[in-house]
Amino acid sequence: MDFTTLQIGIEKNVARIALNRPEVRNAMNALMIKELTEAIDWLDCRDDIRVIEICGNGKSFCAGADLNYMKDIASYGYEQNLEDAKRLSKLFQKIYFCNKPVITLVHGAVIGGGNGITAASDVVLAEKDTVFAFSEVKLGLTPATISPFVMARCGEMPARELMLSGRKFTAQEAMNYRLVNHVGTIDEMNQKLDAYIEDFLKASPDAIRDCKHLIRNISGRNNPYDSIFDATAMMIAQERMSVDAQERMKEFLNR
Repeated sequence: MDFTTLQIGIEKNVARIALNRPEVRNAMNALMIKELTEAIDWLDCRDDIRVIEICGNGKSFCAGADLNYMKDIASYGYEQNLEDAKRLSKLFQKIYFCNKPVITLVHGAVIGGGNGITAASDVVLAEKDTVFAFSEVKLGLTPATISPFVMARCGEMPARELMLSGRKFTAQEAMNYRLVNHVGTIDEMNQKLDAYIEDFLKASPDAIRDCKHLIRNISGRNNPYDSIFDATAMMIAQERMSVDAQERMKEFLNR
C-alpha cells in the first residue's frame, strides 16, 4: 500500500510506521487519520507481521491537530463534525483492538490527539525530553475521543489532573502517570525496543492475540462497538460548534 503521510518499513516480522509530516511536527489532518487507520488495519490482517511500531519523523512525534484541519473543522456543521470525530475515534480503536503488540516511540512533543495514539498502544517508550499536553480544554474542547483509552491506561485521578488543567508535563511525569512505560535517551529507547520485540517474537502470536482479548475482556473494554465511543464522538462534535470553542479556536488560529 502507498501512503502520503506515513512511511512504512517491514523487517523480520516487524512493521514500522513513521508519521511523516515533519514540516508540521506530524500534526494530524484528515488524510493522516485515514491512512494511519488503514495502515493499522492492513498490518493487523497480515500473518507475517508479529509486532507493529509507531514513531514520528522529524522534531516531534505528534503536535496534535493540523492548523488547516482545525480551520476546516471550524466550518463544519454538526453531522460533518460527528463523522469526523467518529473517524478519529476509529483510529484509536484500531490501535487499541489490534491483535498484534503495538509499541509507540515518542519524542519532542505529544499534544492533544497524539496522546490518543500513545494511550491506545500496548507499550510506550519516551525520549527523556519529550513534552506532553492534553491541550483541548484551552481551546474550549475536551479530549473526548481519546478519553476512553487514556482512562484505561492511566486511571481516573491522573486523567482528572492532566485533562482538566491542559498543562504541559514531562516524560518522567508521563511515566509516573502510566501513560509511558519507559523514559530514556534515544539509545536507551532503542535498546528497550529491541528487548520488547525480542520478547514478543518469542511468544505465540495466537497467545498474544488471546491475551490482549483476555485483558480487555476482564477490564470490561472488549466491545469495539461500545456506546462510549459514539458518546465521546457526539460530545466533541457538539463542543466544536459551541460559541466558546469557536472563539477560542479562532483566537488560536489567528496567532
